[in-house]
Amino acid sequence: MSTLAPPGTAPGAAAPTRLERLKAEPRRPGEASFFWYETQFQCEAVKVLPGEYFVHTEDLLIMTTLGSCIAACLWDARARVGGLNHFMLPEGSGDSGRYGAYAMELLINELLKRGAARGSLEAKVFGGGRVIQGMDSLNVGERNTRFVLDYLKAEHIPVVSKDVLDVHPRKVCFLPASGKAMVKRLASTHVSEMVALERAAARQVAPARAGAGSVDLF
Repeated sequence: MSTLAPPGTAPGAAAPTRLERLKAEPRRPGEASFFWYETQFQCEAVKVLPGEYFVHTEDLLIMTTLGSCIAACLWDARARVGGLNHFMLPEGSGDSGRYGAYAMELLINELLKRGAARGSLEAKVFGGGRVIQGMDSLNVGERNTRFVLDYLKAEHIPVVSKDVLDVHPRKVCFLPASGKAMVKRLASTHVSEMVALERAAARQVAPARAGAGSVDLF
């Protein structure tokens, strides 16, 4: 008795792996698209860059690295769907995920499309570090942190945990189906590469007018 291969699979060919399926799926503007197999966790992973977001219903690793930027992890326990964004500034002109308000809209709208209910969402918030010396007067990390906490309060989305401010760059891993998050505060040797990353991304943003550390579970 013959069996039908999954759509897009040649007859007799093996079904595509989850990594192959993730890479083949069409992507919306601003949606993260860099996938690989993370050998340390033995799991598929996606890297969220500044201005991007990612939402999923399975527990693959959604990963990002933060300096003064913020990552908001939103999760609906009933629907078992979650997502993470990465924004650089609290406000700015134009439709860009690098700005807080638009980044939060992108994330929430995609969660709702995947079956989440606005009233069931809860948040975990990371980042907002003061990692670039000599830029204290701009208070970017503090402004980003204040923005996201005020935004979530206004939207009645409870913040169940957070690791923000201070002087550390952070690496964040989020599992969207279970809502688990891990954050690693990076050693000062990582600051130079974080500065380079944020400055490179900042060049694409119009200015708004008016030892490795320990791993914590959240």
